[in-house]
Amino acid sequence: MSDKERNYSKVLEQLRQGQLKRTEAAALMGCTPRHVTRLRRVYREHGDAGLVHGLRGQSSHRRCDPRLLEQAVALVAAHYHDAGPTYAADRLAADHGLVLSHERLRQAMIAAGLWRARPRKAKHRQWRERKPCFGQLVQMDTSEHDWFEGRGEAADLVLMIDDATSRAHLRFVPADNSETNRRVIHEYLQRHGRPLALYTDKASHFVVNRPATVMEQLDGREAETQIGRALRELQIELIVAHSPQAKGRAERFFGTAQDRLVKDLRYADIHTIDAANRYLEEHYLPWWQAHHTIVPASPADAHRDLQGFDVEAILSHQEPRQVQNDYTFSYERQRYQILPDSQLPNLRKHTVTVQQRLDGRVMAWAKGQYLQILPIPAGGAAAAPEAAVASRNQPHSAKARTPAPDHPWRKSYQGTFLSGRKRDISTLR
Repeated sequence: MSDKERNYSKVLEQLRQGQLKRTEAAALMGCTPRHVTRLRRVYREHGDAGLVHGLRGQSSHRRCDPRLLEQAVALVAAHYHDAGPTYAADRLAADHGLVLSHERLRQAMIAAGLWRARPRKAKHRQWRERKPCFGQLVQMDTSEHDWFEGRGEAADLVLMIDDATSRAHLRFVPADNSETNRRVIHEYLQRHGRPLALYTDKASHFVVNRPATVMEQLDGREAETQIGRALRELQIELIVAHSPQAKGRAERFFGTAQDRLVKDLRYADIHTIDAANRYLEEHYLPWWQAHHTIVPASPADAHRDLQGFDVEAILSHQEPRQVQNDYTFSYERQRYQILPDSQLPNLRKHTVTVQQRLDGRVMAWAKGQYLQILPIPAGGAAAAPEAAVASRNQPHSAKARTPAPDHPWRKSYQGTFLSGRKRDISTLR
């Protein structure tokens, strides 16, 4: 008997002896007087045994087939020994057609010693409400992890996740640097448009610890990275987090990916970045969007279109260079010749902006237009024959000539400016 049933037995015995009335017994037992009448009749006929529920000790009609559970546990031990109950249940349903609830499989794995029960965590306190609109705030982060478990090349996972909906965009990249992050931002912009704000950490490709350059000071700007400059030109606010907990949505995403995605890549025998990115698009991202995204508080989309923005130019790597007298400039140990059609007036000793696009092209921008440039081969001439440096803006250099003996420049005299006449200085020697 349970404690509740023992309490019922004590109250019903007092009711049988006339020590309590039916309404008083109902108040003590926490039930209605009609139910007290039914319990009193059962107690009178069967005693304490009548108070025990008739289904106690019997198997449930909804119980899982023990043979099915044994088969599931054996498959988990053979193929998914390092998987958790949730992931193992999904794999059993997808690969073997065994449909079990996550909780039932968890209990069976605990009983078989394949899983250890974890203490229940304290309820998370939500410090900040989600943004109401899709595209109002996007968190960006990178996870450095052994994603291929030593089977192939090293890779990092770059994530952009929306704060309002948890919709994710992610890519495997060879390294976490400015160029790879700009590529991921470019893909996101082409797919969704410009978000209002980007929330990142203090990585060196987002923030710098150097003083502002002269040009930045003249423009009234702080020192910024290539990504910071690009976001400013795209009118996207850059917000920097001061702790990992501040961008918890991205951290929790990586916690799931480092457990589930690693196993998915192993079972699919994927060990290259290109194959892993195809798997993300075809399998992992659709699963994430279907199971872990939510409906935002507002149906409005805060993303803005890209009309009027040269995204390829903005997301390029840009550096200033000075044009030399022969209309050349150097960039990344390579000299470039400005072709005659682009040799604008007063371009020599002028600063041009060199753009290295994400597709590898190098372009030069000056005075509101792009210049035609040609790389100069190492050890070669200033330019190809068809692209000679002669220009209408550069005067032809004359051949040096020796003045004649009677040239006025050779006469040894000097003017006497006080008297307004000239005097031969040879008489003064």
